[in-house]
Amino acid sequence: MTLAEKIIAKAAGRDRVSPGEIVTCAVDLAMIHDSGGPRRVKPILDRLGVGVWDPDRVVLITDHYVPATDDESRHIQDVTREFVAAQGISRFYDAQGICHVVLPERGHLRPGMLVVGGDSHSPTGGAFGAYMFGVGATEMAGVLATGEIWLKVPETIRIEWTGRLGRGLSAKDMMLFLCARLGMDGGRYQAIEYAGEAVRALPIQERMTLSNMAAELGGQAGLIEADEVTAAYLRKVGARFDDAVAWRSDSDARPAEHHIFDASTLDPQVAAPHSPANAAPVRDHVGVKIDVAYVGACTGAKLEDLRMAADILRGRKIAKGVELLVAPASFRDQEAAREEGTLGAILDAGARLLPNACGICAGYGDARFGENVTAISSTARNFKGRMGAATSKVYLGSPYTTAASAIEGRITDPRSYLDGGRA
Repeated sequence: MTLAEKIIAKAAGRDRVSPGEIVTCAVDLAMIHDSGGPRRVKPILDRLGVGVWDPDRVVLITDHYVPATDDESRHIQDVTREFVAAQGISRFYDAQGICHVVLPERGHLRPGMLVVGGDSHSPTGGAFGAYMFGVGATEMAGVLATGEIWLKVPETIRIEWTGRLGRGLSAKDMMLFLCARLGMDGGRYQAIEYAGEAVRALPIQERMTLSNMAAELGGQAGLIEADEVTAAYLRKVGARFDDAVAWRSDSDARPAEHHIFDASTLDPQVAAPHSPANAAPVRDHVGVKIDVAYVGACTGAKLEDLRMAADILRGRKIAKGVELLVAPASFRDQEAAREEGTLGAILDAGARLLPNACGICAGYGDARFGENVTAISSTARNFKGRMGAATSKVYLGSPYTTAASAIEGRITDPRSYLDGGRA
């Protein structure tokens, strides 16, 4: 069996399952946030006359309406906190960062778990060998009431990356390349499994970017087998992982599709407005003038992402007339970046620090892009109007590329600023 089939079989109480079967699974954990959580699921639970099936298996995180800026957002936060108290949910993280980053950093994800999240980027959990996928509020209400969910056993699409990424390349470049090559429906709502030397060489937060953006490929989940990198992270955050090595595909498992790409030949990628699938090598967009550079979101502002930006910005200044906005993905990552000097290098270059929240990526906050703004962003999506005015144009790039473009005021190949590049 593939890794996906093994996890689903365990959750369904079966020895094995096959693609196409419909099974009912026990959920190990449900993650909800302030946007799609209590304000949407509470009315459903109230109508059903039931509460949360197991408060210890629910994690609730506020990240979309953080900080509250008006009466509506304050009301949503009030509803969220009242729900936490009424349901006895102890795993509540209020304004600590983006759910996809806070969930693993607090030790809630382990290999072999079946987890549902009330957000489309929930496949992030696959970086830890967990089968995690996003559901809507109605389906989440069913999970919260019963602790179960039905699903159709997916086929597995294996994406193998041979070789190693070059200097100035990142997981974001790998994913933008895949979006262009396979399309945003290339995942067919099946289980994507990432493998190969280049994937094994990535630190855990870079793997999270791969799993997260399985959603941009239209996949249900984005899995990576647990290994020593996974184990080291789990030890660090105090998570139990006794049987981590059991959660990997059998050597004779046959995926429905198997794609192989060479990471060593990959160039930095930039996606033009208004789709991640509009990605191409950065050279196709070099020179495009920008007004704003944004380092933010769950795929673009984790500690590893901040380090990439700092590698470019250290000792340099952003271009006159350009605004560099930085929203660290979690408070813990922000403080770690501060302690090691990473955040200082970014701020010294002229960046403006924003709250640890989804912010502009989800279309919230006061820093949303205005009319006719051209921006480059380390986020995952650049759909028209998602991050501000419909007339704004958002290019996507890695934190390296976003930072280099902030220095130039134009889209720039970041490699020119590394390894003794431009002063």
